[in-house]
Amino acid sequence: MRIPLPLRATAAALAAADPSRPNILFIVGDDMGYADVGFHGCRDIPTPHLDALAASGVRFSNGYVSGPYCSPTRAGLLTGRYQTRFGHEFNPGGASEGLPPAETTVADRLKAAGYTTALVGKWHLGSRGDLQPLRRGFDEFFGFLGGAHSYFNPTGILRGAEPVKETAYLTDAFGREASAFIERNRGRPWFLYLAFNAVHTPMDATKEDLAKFGAITDPKRRAYAAMMAAMDTNIGLVLRRLRETGQERNTLVCFISDNGGPAMPGVTVNASINSPLRGSKRTTLEGGIRVPFLVAWPGRLAPGVYDQPVIQLDLTATALAAAGLEAPADRRLEGVDLLPFLTGKTKGAPHDALYWRFGQQMAVRAGDFKLVRYDGNVDTLTGARNQPPSGLKLYNLAADIGETRDLAAAMPGKVRELQAKWDTWNAGNVKPLWGAQHLEGGTGESGAAKKRAKKKVTQP
Repeated sequence: MRIPLPLRATAAALAAADPSRPNILFIVGDDMGYADVGFHGCRDIPTPHLDALAASGVRFSNGYVSGPYCSPTRAGLLTGRYQTRFGHEFNPGGASEGLPPAETTVADRLKAAGYTTALVGKWHLGSRGDLQPLRRGFDEFFGFLGGAHSYFNPTGILRGAEPVKETAYLTDAFGREASAFIERNRGRPWFLYLAFNAVHTPMDATKEDLAKFGAITDPKRRAYAAMMAAMDTNIGLVLRRLRETGQERNTLVCFISDNGGPAMPGVTVNASINSPLRGSKRTTLEGGIRVPFLVAWPGRLAPGVYDQPVIQLDLTATALAAAGLEAPADRRLEGVDLLPFLTGKTKGAPHDALYWRFGQQMAVRAGDFKLVRYDGNVDTLTGARNQPPSGLKLYNLAADIGETRDLAAAMPGKVRELQAKWDTWNAGNVKPLWGAQHLEGGTGESGAAKKRAKKKVTQP
């Protein structure tokens, strides 16, 4: 940790002392580039409202998501568990594919504790009736069920389970609906999951926002900048509504992107930039899994920068702790309550290691070292698709954030150590419920682990 981050009391003590439990706001951007926010040094796209949130809260310099793709990350966020524990390894395709009904969401838990719950925006966790938001703990839903959507005159927008006609630019509509929810629920605890589809393709931007970026000559980057600006403006609208309604100091706000920016063959690119990270959405390199990551709680958390590795699973555990709820007994949360670490009450790192599995790709980070097998498309300059995955690579992220110097040959002991950690973790995963890879125990394991996986796959 770079600087101390004092907190007046732990979340549990606050909840016990104050009957008005904190509101909880999760904001998720879609396919954002790591370099495309002001608080990471972006120069061509102003993001004043996100920058203000970063300045007023805690910015995580090593903030990760548990998957390099949209839906798996969201499944992990809402459950607080690695999505590979329950087979949600890839984006769902058919209507019957989605977050398994046996999984309990953070909305389920908060609703049971008396919170009013809402989702505004993108769902992407299943469209069958029993998989939709109103059946997964949300009292209210305004948005769409799939993974991508037009921003102009959108069809397929639902309010609850009913189709509605929407004429506003979709990012503006989501800002409007989120602000209205905050307004009408003041005085009672609420949980709002605001999941923008910006800046996911299609590259739809308003003429007014495009006009702000005439200096950007690349038309796709210009549209991307305009879409980012629209999202930032609507995040500002939501945060202003918190202030105007007197709820700012009683609201825990968390912001992430769902994965890194898409910038390589095999994904639909949106002109995002992940510098200084290498890789892209769909890879287990840093550019696919390290994201803009913020937590703010005015009056409770002092501003600062936290350098230890964290993951979006931690936001679920932190939210439940802030609400005064004990960890569930039916499903073990794999995220960690970050509040004691941000207060300085608990020393050390929240995690011994962080893990990833995405088909034949894998990664494990422990301390500064990361062992990774990534999508081979990263290493081709021809635009070819479906390249075989790389071999195992070892990087020291403290010295080489861009993952350019492979240390595997020089440090075979560290490779074995991290592979063993990953194998142990992977033994608790299950095979994907859908997608291209339906391999018993997943892929990426050592030869010994493959033999064990053939005999048994452990159900968590």
